[in-house]
Amino acid sequence: MNPQDELHKLTSLFPGEQTLIAHAEHIPSALTPEPYKAMLVHEHHMTVTMESYYGAPVAVELLAHLRQDPIYCRKIVLRRSDTRQVVQFGLVRFNLAYVTSAVREEILAGQTPLGRVLINQNVLRHIDLGAILRIAPGPELQALFDCTPECEIYGRLATIFCNRQPAVDLLEIPAPLDVGPAG
Repeated sequence: MNPQDELHKLTSLFPGEQTLIAHAEHIPSALTPEPYKAMLVHEHHMTVTMESYYGAPVAVELLAHLRQDPIYCRKIVLRRSDTRQVVQFGLVRFNLAYVTSAVREEILAGQTPLGRVLINQNVLRHIDLGAILRIAPGPELQALFDCTPECEIYGRLATIFCNRQPAVDLLEIPAPLDVGPAG
């Protein structure tokens, strides 16, 4: 996978008036600064990671979606359930052919974060980390995260295999965090 090509495929799903990402660069996982490294360099669902980091459940907010069976795409933010703070932005491209109708219905309802749906429905899954990205946010991310153009954030590209099939391609970007030294 070429990270720039995959990033372009995902960000072009929902063209908008504002640029989502001004610039993104693929970086080695080992050079990802903490706490982003702990949040991104793993093969777990970001839903669980966000809930663990913030010590609170997260809720999904659907910003946009499109469906061309069997492909379902959505643009989301995850918010802390208690404070409504945005903790993550995400783009998802899901081939619904690889899951049961019950899983499909729950995903399409848009009420539960994707990771929680797959966990609760006991879907056999594996998450393949594709790339870590250092991101300069464009105006859309700046507005969602309430940050400046100079804010440096990190994200990841990943694929979720459901029932041994590459079902979901993801761009996951945690909200800006205090960053320690790289390494």
